[in-house]
Amino acid sequence: MQPPAERRTAEDVDTRAMARAFDRASAGYDVSAVLQAEVRSELLDRLEVRSAPPARVLDLGCGTGHAARALKRRHPRSMVIALDIAAGMVSMARRQSGWFRRFERVCAAAERLPLAAGSIDLVYSNLMLQWCPDLDAVFGEIRRVLAPGGLLVFSTFGPDTLRELRAAWAAADGAPHVNRFIDLHDVGAAVMRAGLAEPVLDVQHYTLTYPDVRALMRDLKAIGAHNVAHGRARGLTGRGRLAAMEAAYETFRRDGRLPATYEVVFGTAWGAAPRGAPPAAPAGETRVPLSAIGRRGRDA
Repeated sequence: MQPPAERRTAEDVDTRAMARAFDRASAGYDVSAVLQAEVRSELLDRLEVRSAPPARVLDLGCGTGHAARALKRRHPRSMVIALDIAAGMVSMARRQSGWFRRFERVCAAAERLPLAAGSIDLVYSNLMLQWCPDLDAVFGEIRRVLAPGGLLVFSTFGPDTLRELRAAWAAADGAPHVNRFIDLHDVGAAVMRAGLAEPVLDVQHYTLTYPDVRALMRDLKAIGAHNVAHGRARGLTGRGRLAAMEAAYETFRRDGRLPATYEVVFGTAWGAAPRGAPPAAPAGETRVPLSAIGRRGRDA
C-alpha cells in the first residue's frame, strides 16, 4: 500500500516573503527570466489540444504579462485575465496590454480567485504553482472557476530543480537554502483530489550554465526566486559557509561552466465534463497514467 500523497501546507512557504520578493523583482524580471520564457513558449504550444476558441482565459500567475499578451494575440475575441499575487508584476503586465490587444489585470492570490464559478474556459499557468503553499486549495479554486469542458494547462518545478545548488549548500551547512518542490506524482494527486478530469503529466529537464555560482544566485534573486521556505536562515550567510558552498559547487563544473538543472512538470486537465479525449503525447514522448507512477525511492 502506498503512503498518501505529500500535501504541502502554508508551513512550507512564507507567502508574504514570496509576494515581497516578486514585487521587488518585477522591474528587472524579464532580463533574467530566460528559462521562464522558454517554458512559456513550450506551454503555449501545448494549447493546440483545444479546438474551440475560449470565451474567457485566465493567465494564473501572469508575471510581467508576456503570456497574457500571447494568449490575447491567439484569441483576440476572448477576454483574457492576467492575475498575480504580486502587485508589482500586475503593474508591469500593463506594458504588454496594448490598445488592440487589451487584457484585464487582477492582483489576487491563487487560493482565493475573485472569479465566478464556471466562468473560465481556459486556465493557463506557467511556473507559478511551485510558489503556492497549498496546492489543494489552488487546484480546488481552478476546478471551481473552470467551465465544464474547460482546459487547464500548467507547468511547475519538480524536486530535481537546482539540485546542484541544494547539494552544494548541504555540504556547507544544514539550513534550508533552496526551496523544496513537489514531484510529478504528488502534483497529479492534487489535481485528482480537486476533481479535475483526465490529468496528463510529463517531465522535461532544462540546464542553464553559469561562469560561477554567484552569477546563478544573482539570477535567482533578479527573478524573485530565492529561498522563501519557512526555517530558512535569516540574515547574512557567513563567509566561511559561502566559501564552502562555492567549493562544493565547483565539483559540478564541466567545460568551464557550472550547470543549474531545472526539472519542469507539464500538466493538462479538464473541467467537470471533458470534451473529447485527452491530448496525445508529442512525438518522442511517452506518457503513462498517474496511477502507474510510483513515488521517488519507491516501487510503482
